[in-house]
Parts: sequence; structure tokens; C-alpha cells
Amino acid sequence: MSEAAAALDAAHCAACCCAPTSSKILMVVFLVLLTLAILLGNLVTLAVVLGTKHFHTPQGYLKASLAAADLAVGALVVPLTVYAEVSLMVRDAAPDWVWHNSQATAGTTGTTRATGFHPCTVIGPVFAGCTLVSISTIFLLTVERSIAVLRPLHKESVITRRRTTVLIASSWVGSFLLAVCPVVFSDEIALEYNSCSRMCNYALGSGGGATAVGGEFPSRAWKILLLFPAFDFTLLGGTVVINVISLSTIRRYSKRRKHLAESECQSASKPTFSDIKAAKIIGTLTLVFTVSFTPIAVFVVGNVLGNEWCNFSFFSFWILASNSGLNVIIYSVRDHKFRMRAQKLLFPCSFSKSAPNT
Repeated sequence: MSEAAAALDAAHCAACCCAPTSSKILMVVFLVLLTLAILLGNLVTLAVVLGTKHFHTPQGYLKASLAAADLAVGALVVPLTVYAEVSLMVRDAAPDWVWHNSQATAGTTGTTRATGFHPCTVIGPVFAGCTLVSISTIFLLTVERSIAVLRPLHKESVITRRRTTVLIASSWVGSFLLAVCPVVFSDEIALEYNSCSRMCNYALGSGGGATAVGGEFPSRAWKILLLFPAFDFTLLGGTVVINVISLSTIRRYSKRRKHLAESECQSASKPTFSDIKAAKIIGTLTLVFTVSFTPIAVFVVGNVLGNEWCNFSFFSFWILASNSGLNVIIYSVRDHKFRMRAQKLLFPCSFSKSAPNT
């Protein structure tokens, strides 16, 4: 690592990562545990959804898509940070790409030496794309559940497996096209391993620095980067509104059920208990993801306006990354059938021993 790079890292570094070695070790331990939690949780989710006929539904396919996006974060994004931070602690020197952005490693820029392939050219768009996939999938889950709650008679005809598959494919293609837009359509934007967030982020390509000279991005660059919060908040806003409508409808049904005869409550025009329960689960997913995503959206807007917010950057990005391991917990707590199937996968011996007694 050069003296200039060391000076830059010391000037722009989150408190957790410039702290004593013990704090750095704790951070690495946290990242390793987070990786394991994300991988295990989402592999269990995929195994339950894809391996159980009960979950072979449009909603199940959407949950599998969400788990696949989270799994990619745990398999690619977090391990790269672990590798960089462990290298820095053990060898006291991180890989060359940690100190240069993707444009600097692609060729010689001024006095900067080319260092070959930059992992952030892949990992950065993967994290951004998977985040966009998660947002769009939660939106589709919300729409699917709202139809089941608001128009239960039309559910089977409107929500089909084929349409759901097409929407999932469109979500992945559209999200990753949007993720690569900044580096494709602007020469001012590159990807770098940010010394604040300790993650691959979009940055200015000129000068190989993490932020723009004078603290502001060029107008074309920030307009492109603002596509992310604009897209994210539009979908999240729509998701929240639809969830509010669905949950309000469920609440009205619950109040009316107390005053109606049992036969009338079971009318085909009313949502089933499973539809209502699923809508509540999706509402919980939306709430948790919105809380996790809001800090990063605030950071992106503040960053393009010239605010670096180094410590806030670190916590924002890793709160969002940690969300990738939370969905399986929500399913397990709120969905009895999912919980039982997951327990059977994880503890087959206990189930086989109890089987003769049932």
C-alpha cells in the first residue's frame, strides 16, 4: 500500500475499521457470522419452497426469487469484504484493488499504475442489482397478496404461475440493467472498494478517489446515481400504500367477522385465512426491508449533494446487507408450515424419532 493510499484511508475510514485490532477482529467475526447466516437461511428457504409442493405457488416462486437475491449477497458481496479486511489485518496490506477504483485498474490513469481486474466491477453491480431485485420482488409479493385479499374470486385467474415467472425474469433483467447503468452511461462514474462502507460502491472515476473534488459529483453523474433512490422509493412507496390498503381491508373483515354468522363468514367472496396470514407476512417483510433500506437511500441522496458521512455510510450499507438474512426468520415465526418443514430439513433425526409416536 502506498503512503498516499494510507493517508487517504486514514482520512476517510469508518470508526469501526480504524479502531484498534480488537475492534477489527470483532468486525470480521460479525461479517463471517453474517455470511453463514445469510447462506444457511436462504438455502433453507430455497429448499423448503422448491422441495415442498405446498409452496409451489406464485407466492412461493416470488419468495424463492427473493431468497436467490439474498443468497447472492451472502455468497459474493460479504465474502469479498471479509477477504479484504482479513488481508489487511494479517498481512498489513490489502490487495491493490482496495486502493484504486475500477477505471484505475483497467488502465493507466495519470500516474496511477494499472493493477488488472477489479472485483468491484462485478460485486458492485451484483449488490445493487440484488437490492433492486429484492425491492421489486417485495412489490410483486405485495401486489399478489393484495389481489388475494381485495379480489379473492379473481385470484386464480389473475395470478398464474406463468405470469409470475415472466414477472420474476423481468425483475431480474430490469434490476441488473439499472445496476450497470451508472458505469455504462457515464465515464465519470467507476466502482471502488470504499474505505468508509468497506464495500464495493459507485464513485467518481477521475482521480481514483472516493468522492468528488469539492465534495460534489458532476451533474451528469449525480443525475444517473439518483436513479437508484428514485426507483427504490417509488417501488417502496407503492408497496407501503398497497400494504396499508390490504391490511386495512383485513382489519375490516376481522371486525365484521364478529358480527356475522359463521356461514356468511365463509363466503367465497371473502379472503381465506391463509390469504390473510400471508398478507400479514408480506406486510412484515415490507416493514423490515423499508427500515433496513431507508438509511442507505438517505446516504445516497446526501452523498450526491456533497456529504460524505463516513460512519453513517458503514452502518447504512451493512444494515441493508444484514437484511438478507432476516426473511427466513420472518417466515419461520409467522408461517407454521414453513417452520415445520424447515425444522424437518435441519433436524431430520428428531422428526424420525417422533414419527412412531404420532
